[in-house]
Amino acid sequence: MDARLRGIFPPVPTIFTASGDVDAARTASNVGRWMQTGLSGVLALGSNGEATSLDEAESDRVLAAVREAVPRSRLLIAGTGRESTRGTIDACRRAGAIGADLVLVRPPSYFKNHMTTEALVAHFRQVADASPVPILLYNLPATGVTLTLPVVATLAQHPNVAGMKETSPELERLGQFTAIGGRFQVLSGWAPVIYPAISIGGAGGILAVANVLPDDCVTLYRLASEGRHAEALALQRAITPLARLVSSVHGIAGLKHALDLIGFAGGEPRSPLRPLAEGPRHEIAQAIEAFRQASHAAAN
Repeated sequence: MDARLRGIFPPVPTIFTASGDVDAARTASNVGRWMQTGLSGVLALGSNGEATSLDEAESDRVLAAVREAVPRSRLLIAGTGRESTRGTIDACRRAGAIGADLVLVRPPSYFKNHMTTEALVAHFRQVADASPVPILLYNLPATGVTLTLPVVATLAQHPNVAGMKETSPELERLGQFTAIGGRFQVLSGWAPVIYPAISIGGAGGILAVANVLPDDCVTLYRLASEGRHAEALALQRAITPLARLVSSVHGIAGLKHALDLIGFAGGEPRSPLRPLAEGPRHEIAQAIEAFRQASHAAAN
């Protein structure tokens, strides 16, 4: 197990030019700024990176640019899930060659009705066997495919499976995964439950809101890890409203608008995702200001 696989990782958005092309330079510039905080590393080419909207050449270009911006002392995780086992293995090999430390592999979901326990275990085993770097399982039930405890417990025994990202509010399921123990690490992908997730054994989180509030998310991780429960709960409650707006409520467009508001590169998502309407833009601006005011009051 990589000892660095703990703490908070932002799933970084891929930035596009006004004409809709990948802007690897501005994507990497954002990452350089995040690396001046206490974040443990980054996830590139995840769901918030609009990975499914990029072609393979674009994916490689983004990953190479991000690798340049991430110090070797911190982790670069690359999303490499594809709909075929062969395609996933190829993406893992390319990511490893570019310099990713780990790869995050979502389950295929287009043929979700056929993703049985046997099919999923076989898929991930083949990927883990072939990947040049350790893999993280990516449980994203919103796709219609859920990695169950029998699947995860079986795959956790593979020497090249380092852990998983659990993106749901289901703490009972996350607790079952953390109980696997050993070298298998579980990261939560659901910011509104990151404090209890850490309290029941989670190693940290891959959180969209960490793009917007990196230091605050790192502080929450530290407080929860140290058992400072009252302080952790208060910070969790303060972060949650904005966390919801830039993830489950307004998605990638909301996250990118929040980045624009705090002085990072954000812009618009790639079609078919739509730009954020005026009402949600105002809602996110209000949430950022409310968090700033609450933080200022707490500091004084």
